[in-house]
Amino acid sequence: MNRILDIPFTTMDGTTTSLRDLGGSQWLVVNVASACGATPQYEALQHLHATHENLTVVGFPCNQFGAQEPGTHAEICEFTANKYGVKFPLMAKVEVNGTEATPLYQALTKVADADGHSGDIRWNFEKFFIAQDGSVSRFSTRVQPDEISF
Repeated sequence: MNRILDIPFTTMDGTTTSLRDLGGSQWLVVNVASACGATPQYEALQHLHATHENLTVVGFPCNQFGAQEPGTHAEICEFTANKYGVKFPLMAKVEVNGTEATPLYQALTKVADADGHSGDIRWNFEKFFIAQDGSVSRFSTRVQPDEISF
């Protein structure tokens, strides 16, 4: 499962990176949206990113759920920085479900959450904690970022 750390994806500026390349030894990958009832989770995600030394929160904007992330990359960055003080890395907008799902999400969605759900992402702000060894834990939108143990 360590391979998950090396799956390439695209940043907002169009370059390719991976979780390992972003640094840290733990990652919290989240499909994010700016116009969702769960959008206030950005604040807690930023707090985790700032206060857990080896944790890198990585946001993947996605417009697949109720068209709740319609903005451009610049609009997303401006909104999250101004409203929630987001400084954690935001990647290029992606698909997380279906045939166009980015390879990272194709791998992550194979993991089941505490309720036994694996497969498609169900809504915005579903979270995946990835440890340094590549093991993955999945958390539903209902799980608040500060409820996750690192």
